[in-house]
Amino acid sequence: MAGIPSEVEESLDASDGAGDVSTSLDMTTRLFTALHVYHDDTLHSAAMNMAIDEALLEHATAPSIRFYRWHSPALSFGYFGRFADVKSYTRESDLVRRWTGGGIVFHGDDLTYSIVIPGGDQIFAESSMSLYEKIHRALVNALADRGQRATVAAIGDRGAGGSNAGYNEHCFANPVRADVMVNGRKVAGAAQRRTRSGLLQQGSIQGVDLANGLAERFAQALSANRSERTIAQEILDRAREFAQQKYGTDSWLRMR
Repeated sequence: MAGIPSEVEESLDASDGAGDVSTSLDMTTRLFTALHVYHDDTLHSAAMNMAIDEALLEHATAPSIRFYRWHSPALSFGYFGRFADVKSYTRESDLVRRWTGGGIVFHGDDLTYSIVIPGGDQIFAESSMSLYEKIHRALVNALADRGQRATVAAIGDRGAGGSNAGYNEHCFANPVRADVMVNGRKVAGAAQRRTRSGLLQQGSIQGVDLANGLAERFAQALSANRSERTIAQEILDRAREFAQQKYGTDSWLRMR
């Protein structure tokens, strides 16, 4: 995903080699004073995953992160993307148009997450770019905890094999400002949607070791005060409405 296509003026390296993430972050201010953490192990369709994210944005009372899985190989593409660019994948992937922007992302072997910040939370006042960058700085620290040196993308970074293609090209071939890079290769990107209700960031992490508790370390890097939650039935019911009326419809998929 690449939803913040502006450029950055300098390298933003948030890791100084391998180190303990809890120790390094004790020296800084973590992004959220409190964070609700959802480990959603249910295998959802692509439409339902998008729908749960929107329903969570609608109902969240505190900053929240949801890690989730897919019931089959899936492809998501940004709100402004063209269906013509992805229709050839229909037979092999569960296709869905995201509510957020960005390019084409393949899902199934990645660690997919969403972060929701309610409009009433103090941090919502920060710019979208600032939040995007700080979230990815936290991820860099989480990767460093297991010896993986990562950086936050700087101006001109195009990644290994990257190009100057449009935003609707494959997202992981086209890093933008504040994406996460390892050895010149993009390993994490995201896209955002900001409404009166709050901010939704949908992100994908791939091409690195996703085992050894990366999700837990990422959440820890975002907040020292975390509480494990399960998705309420009210949110699931609302998500089913979104999936049936929006994300799972042909009109939404082919709107452009």
